[in-house]
Amino acid sequence: MPPYQRHIFVCTNRREPGDPKGCCAEKGSEDVRSLLKQEISKRGLKRSVRANSAGCLDACAHGATVVIYPEAVWYGGVTAADVHEILERHVVRGEVVERLLIPAFARPRGPLPPLDGDPR
Repeated sequence: MPPYQRHIFVCTNRREPGDPKGCCAEKGSEDVRSLLKQEISKRGLKRSVRANSAGCLDACAHGATVVIYPEAVWYGGVTAADVHEILERHVVRGEVVERLLIPAFARPRGPLPPLDGDPR
C-alpha cells in the first residue's frame, strides 16, 4: 500500500481540570477525531487519508488543534462543525482553510496538491 497522501493528527490530550493551559480534549477534540474517521471512511478515502489521535501538540490555547501533513498546516479552534469543510477543502481539493489557521504556526505557502486519482 502506498503511503498516505494526507495524515491528520488531532490533539486529544487531557490535562487536570483547571490547568491554566487547558486541553484539546475539553474543547471537543475527541468528537472531531471520531467524525474525521467516520467521514474519511464514508468518502472512501481510507487508503489515502489517515486521522490519528495525537498527544499534546503544545498548542493548548488554540485547541482543539488539528495538524495535516505533509503540508504541516496547523488548524485551531476546530469543532465537529468544521470537519466537513476541512475534509472537502483541504484534504480533497488541497485548499487551506484560512479561517482556522493558527496564526503563530502559519507560514507562507503555495497551493496544496489535491488528492491523486481514485482513493479506492
